[in-house]
Amino acid sequence: MAKSKLIEKVGYGFGDMSSSMFWKIFSYYLPFFYSNIFGLRLADAATLMLVTRIWDAVSDPMMGIIADRTNTRWGKYRPYLLWVAPLFSISGILLFTTPDWDYAAKLIWAYVTYILMMTVYTAINVPYGAMLGVLTDDSNEKTVFSSFRMFFAYGGSFIALFAWEPLTRLFGGYDSTQGWFWAMVSIAVACFILFLLCFAITREHLKTVSNVSIGSDIKSLLHNKPWWLLIGAALCFNLFNTVRGSTVAYFFKDIIGDQAVLLFFTIQLAFYGGLFLGVGEVSNMLGVSITVPIANCIGKKTTFILVDMLLIVLSITFFFIPCSPTGYWWMLIFQVLISILTGVMSPLVWSMYADVSDYAELKFKTASTGLIFSSSSMAQKLGGAIGGSAALCLLGGFGYVTDPAILAQGSVTQPEVALNCLRYLMSFIPAGVALVSLVVVYFYPLTTEKIEDINTRLKAVRRIED
Repeated sequence: MAKSKLIEKVGYGFGDMSSSMFWKIFSYYLPFFYSNIFGLRLADAATLMLVTRIWDAVSDPMMGIIADRTNTRWGKYRPYLLWVAPLFSISGILLFTTPDWDYAAKLIWAYVTYILMMTVYTAINVPYGAMLGVLTDDSNEKTVFSSFRMFFAYGGSFIALFAWEPLTRLFGGYDSTQGWFWAMVSIAVACFILFLLCFAITREHLKTVSNVSIGSDIKSLLHNKPWWLLIGAALCFNLFNTVRGSTVAYFFKDIIGDQAVLLFFTIQLAFYGGLFLGVGEVSNMLGVSITVPIANCIGKKTTFILVDMLLIVLSITFFFIPCSPTGYWWMLIFQVLISILTGVMSPLVWSMYADVSDYAELKFKTASTGLIFSSSSMAQKLGGAIGGSAALCLLGGFGYVTDPAILAQGSVTQPEVALNCLRYLMSFIPAGVALVSLVVVYFYPLTTEKIEDINTRLKAVRRIED
């Protein structure tokens, strides 16, 4: 197969640029929105974010199976970008809508809109992810496509996170429901356009055919050892990101404060959560840009392990940085370093899913790309749910105050134990998650040599269309 065109790689990147603009807002700001804007109790918000993932555990594989068996003139997976894009944007807007109802009715609304959003996210993101398996038959090219995907994803995340707080203030205020609603409307419109561009620019070049039943697909998946190990490692990776990310809004509100500045000679720059997260997204992009040469040099598995080791060290060290003008700079520097590493990890994980799909196709004679990539979406959402829910549960357990009546009185001093909990959520807890990830991926069996052998043998049985 001829080398893929640059325009297709850019077009493929537009898809995750759209998804990530939504996903990062959900991961990093939704817990804060539910507790401090929408008005849910911490325990209820934590339960909501965890319980809804039970449905995700079912809907993701279902979507993968459906996509694998879709046949249209546009391909198997690509048409979903066109069909689901409008629902994707509308669901995001509904998620950040705060009805003027009593508490019980608002809680029901939160459950309905959150389940709807995650279902629609599954319906568009699972096929989008599975497209990587049919864009090219070359493992290294898959890493390149994955790198473009994540580069644009982090670019979109940077735009959304950096602009989020200014947008809320523009449309009514950071503490107002209208501010959050109209900020999401702005992001949703951009996401809709990006998915349409992704559909228009990309093409499916590989035609894979499954000769087995749905039951056999699921059975082969459950017997796929590399899949189990990659799921575990990817879940930890998403848990690492979400624990830190969902804590940032609380960390800056109650530990850093709203008067913190970065001193650059005689210039003062506001040091706020959106800046911290936005700089992280730009740093993620830098990490993505160096993934291909590193992975090609030392292999995907070795790269994964090395990144986990460095994340452990940096996360633990973050705990000891003081809250001072100099300390703020160090916090930003560590955010850059940690984000570069997670930027390396992101395209690596997606490329490894494509390798697992090739392994399954050869070993089990099943073209279950959608089913396998649905597990990546499941790991992403499950990691996000556990991370966000765990952070809220810990804060609630340590007495963090979110009662609207108390907050309405003005400045609130949180208990010292709750503040310490925030510090641990930014340091030692993510470090522990990275350690688990390292142990899991150590046993991952698909080395560079094994993948090259799999690709060579698959070329004899696949049909390729230019």
